Amino acid sequence: MYLPKKIFFTKGVGRHKEYLASFELALRHAQIEKYNLVSVSSIFPIGCKKVSIELGIKKLFPGQIVHAVIARNATNEPGRKIAASIGAAIPADKTMYGYLSEHHPFGETADKAGDYAEDLAAGMLASTLGIENFNADEAWNEKDQIFKLSGKIVRTSNITQSALGHKDGLWTTVISAAILLP
Repeated sequence: MYLPKKIFFTKGVGRHKEYLASFELALRHAQIEKYNLVSVSSIFPIGCKKVSIELGIKKLFPGQIVHAVIARNATNEPGRKIAASIGAAIPADKTMYGYLSEHHPFGETADKAGDYAEDLAAGMLASTLGIENFNADEAWNEKDQIFKLSGKIVRTSNITQSALGHKDGLWTTVISAAILLP
């Protein structure tokens, strides 16, 4: 059985006349271009520890198959606002899994996209934990109070990359990723 023991978060942006090359440059900016990324669904593994990107990359080798939760967005429309965000919600109970969410909007600021991704992950975790009266449409502060009252959610966070489409119409790609390590 393969169960990731560590996780790191990263983000990047790339611009190029070719769509694929802009994606490669975003991966390079995020320092994960050397790996064969395999997209996985959004479960934060039981007992998984968050590490820095520097420590995480030291554990990887070029060409290695690496499992990742990835949010990605791209545009070639000048001035178009794009974002890619990963939200995380980690339960207090160390024997329970958490949630990661992906959000890839157009027209949202990094703060708005990050809050949405974080809220989405928190909502998925809240429903799994049976937190009553959880309304995903409420303001974060209201939900935060519910989390504190329940005592069941320890930490929520997000990592978000945003950008404006290049003024000359080059492809602009943004990514955010959660990289799972053995």
